[in-house]
Amino acid sequence: THLSPSSLEDTYMYNATMVDVGDKETSKRVAIAQSKVVFPPEVMKEFQISGKNEDMVGPKGPIFETARLAGIMGAKKTQDLIPLCHPLPLNYVNITIQLVKNEAIIICECRVTHKTGVEMEALTGASIAALTIYDMVKAVSHRVRIEGTALVSKTGGKEDVSL
Repeated sequence: THLSPSSLEDTYMYNATMVDVGDKETSKRVAIAQSKVVFPPEVMKEFQISGKNEDMVGPKGPIFETARLAGIMGAKKTQDLIPLCHPLPLNYVNITIQLVKNEAIIICECRVTHKTGVEMEALTGASIAALTIYDMVKAVSHRVRIEGTALVSKTGGKEDVSL
């Protein structure tokens, strides 16, 4: 999405426009985003930790597995959530969620072979997974925090980025 000057000469308004990617080269693109959910003590006490993946289990079922699926679905729907975002035929979406002390660390990786990047899909996937975790534990505490959603890296396109 870019801003372009309005066609009206006497205005300082700008119009949002979808970027024309028609002349760009198709290339393999990968983006990784992260988000974190911080649990207060009452949440850690309430939910059972189960399995080798240390999933939190509550009345609605396995919290991290449900969030992982929601995040994948969210990444696939990014074009419906972010205005002017190009619809992408994603080749791969993977979300991992690891419990470290009282924090769920969410990593979302998206891959595509296309003319535009997948950063928004990775960020959306991580964000939707975090929101799903919040939804599944909010009955115990509203003091749960979602923090630090950010792009970790991207490859392909004009430049590679690693933050």
